[in-house]
Amino acid sequence: MKEKLKLKLKIKTKKPRVIIMSGYGLNCEEETKFAFNWAGGRADIVHINDLIAKPKMLKDYQILAFPGGFSYGDDTGSGKAYANKFKNHLSKELKEFLARDTLVIGICNGFQIITCLGIVPGALTFNKNAEYIDRWVDLEVKGDPRQGGASSPWLKGIKKISLPIAHGEGHYVVGAKEYEKLKEGGQVALTYTKGEICKFQNLEKNPNGSDYDIAGVLAYNGRVLGLMPHPERAMFFHHSPLWSQRKTSFLRGKQMKKENSKKTKEGQGIQIFKNAVNYFK
Repeated sequence: MKEKLKLKLKIKTKKPRVIIMSGYGLNCEEETKFAFNWAGGRADIVHINDLIAKPKMLKDYQILAFPGGFSYGDDTGSGKAYANKFKNHLSKELKEFLARDTLVIGICNGFQIITCLGIVPGALTFNKNAEYIDRWVDLEVKGDPRQGGASSPWLKGIKKISLPIAHGEGHYVVGAKEYEKLKEGGQVALTYTKGEICKFQNLEKNPNGSDYDIAGVLAYNGRVLGLMPHPERAMFFHHSPLWSQRKTSFLRGKQMKKENSKKTKEGQGIQIFKNAVNYFK
């Protein structure tokens, strides 16, 4: 009886495993690993060559993450070379992974990679000003209008969020007919909006010129999320450019209390990683 109870407890407390791709210019794997581990997952960074050598290891994971960076220097277009390498060697394993009840996220260059892989719709091209942009943006969660909001496990409980961007090819491109299909199917995950950061700093809401203000899209019934902003760079409260202003409002007229300590610890971005981990609990 005791052994059965121990086994049940072990199953309940087992952390979902996360595989974070690396290699050839991807450079945000450490931050992404930290975010997933902080959220309660068990993350491993795996070079694409190691996965090609042992493709069966993908079966051991529940979450697949393509982090940000500049894979192959974006020399042939953002994400294309890395996507081709993945497609040429691991297309069967990726198809099998997506067929299971798994989650996939592509962040910035990772978003570019998964669009090139064809697992999320649309394409990404050069920013409208043809310059590299590094700043914060405000985002609104869209999702499935038939379900009253986002139908993605990644975005559960999130209505608005502010995250940083850092890219030269973040202009999301989609045709009018395809956009209508995305809207009807609840595949528009995030749109750029004029929120508190844009208003406070008098910034343009959609700096890269993305069609229909799209910042992120969904696929596979919301299990796959691609987004240009970096949630792993908004893990903590002090990451936000408004952190000092918010802290003052939390503490005004009273001393720090235990219930406020979490508000001044975690940032908005960590919720995306927590949602992914909690999906498997």
